Amino acid sequence: MSDISSVDSPGVDTDEAGQPADKAQYGLAAALVLIGGYTLYDASTLRVGFGDPVGPRAFPYAIGGVMVVLGILLAVATARGDRGEAEGGEDIDLGQRADWLTVLKLVGVLVFTIATIDWLGWAITGAVLFAGAAWALGSRTLIRDVLVGAVLSVASWYAFYSGLGIALSPGILDGIL
Repeated sequence: MSDISSVDSPGVDTDEAGQPADKAQYGLAAALVLIGGYTLYDASTLRVGFGDPVGPRAFPYAIGGVMVVLGILLAVATARGDRGEAEGGEDIDLGQRADWLTVLKLVGVLVFTIATIDWLGWAITGAVLFAGAAWALGSRTLIRDVLVGAVLSVASWYAFYSGLGIALSPGILDGIL
């Protein structure tokens, strides 16, 4: 019997360890370098005034530079024969069919949120969104879900309004929040 893991036939690229080269990792490395390079180029075309010492270019320069460096490091690691470990699997049964009822419930909750956020406001709609998503995913404690959703949505409303200066829709609670 022959060992498939050792490939000695001509025309097959191998790494330093004699394993077949993982060309997909080279593709990912190239994509990282290309996207990072474009991000650096695009950041260099931003026009800014002289009054802002950091300017809006700092973040795209940092992200683009990190992407280029990571792409180069991935190519070097791939050439050295480093490979990701195969995933051991999750605690799911891949033979089981998709639960379309759950997906439809989640879609319904999201559509309700989109349709009513201007009228009801984020505080109420966020609570319904949290409680509805928990219900769709199998929670059986409706009162707790609504209370947790209400606390999270009101807290996030105030965090956006006070902390970030972004006013989310108060809806029918305008003047109360």
